[in-house]
Formats: sequence, structure tokens, C-alpha cells
Amino acid sequence: MVELYDGALNVPEVLTRWYAQESTSNYGAYIPFVGTVRDEGGIEGLSFDVYEPILQSWFDAWVSKVAPLGATLKMAHSRGDVLLHESSYIAAVFSPKRRVALETIEAFVEDFKASAPIWKYDLINGDRIYARERSTAIAGAGILGAKS
Repeated sequence: MVELYDGALNVPEVLTRWYAQESTSNYGAYIPFVGTVRDEGGIEGLSFDVYEPILQSWFDAWVSKVAPLGATLKMAHSRGDVLLHESSYIAAVFSPKRRVALETIEAFVEDFKASAPIWKYDLINGDRIYARERSTAIAGAGILGAKS
């Protein structure tokens, strides 16, 4: 399940809802990851563009990958502006065993950073500036993923 929101994520609402959805699924582990916008480099926040069809395809591939392990993935991400100390990304793994959940959340978050079609911009003095130096080129993205 990929959830996209305009603006910052309501972390307590998302995590509580996900927990309630899976509370009777007999999972032994629920491991969330919450990404927050840090105060660095004089930014006021970050802004995000999301290419939804590729993001959904990438996520579906992960769902298929962890299904044989008995695990379930959930993810939420922001579109548009997210200010300092607000959340732009939440991921969670539910699984019967903690080791599966721990290994999956780490691999999922790292692959998200490297592969998800989400473009990040710094918000500085009210302007939206592409964060090229902190962005990762997406394999196979051609000119859209190129750093120059």
C-alpha cells in the first residue's frame, strides 16, 4: 500500500491506522521508519515531486519480494512542501518474525533512497531549488536521472 499526501505526513494518524489494520494479523513484529526533514544548509523545508506510476510499480515489486517471507509492507510519502521537523516519509514492515522485519525495513528504506522516482527540492527563501548534490540518479531513468 502506497499512500501519497499533499504536504507533511500526520505520523501518529498513519502509524496508528496501520497498526489497527494489522493488529489481528498475527504478526510478531511491526517496525516503522519515519523520515523527518532536518534543519541543515539554511533550508526552510523540502519539496517533492513524485512519479506515481513508477513508484507504484517499484513498491509492488517489493510487496511480491517479501510476500514469501510472510511480511507486509506499507509506505506513505509527501508530495509538495514539507517544512523543517515534519515528516515526508513513513515505511513499515509487519512480519511473523522480528529478523525478517528488521532486515526488510533496512533493505526497503535503502532501496527507496536509491530507486524511488521522487525528486527532492530545497525550500530556501521561498524558492524551490533542485537538491542535485543530495539526489541519487535512478537507474534506467535516462535524462530524468542524469546528474550534470
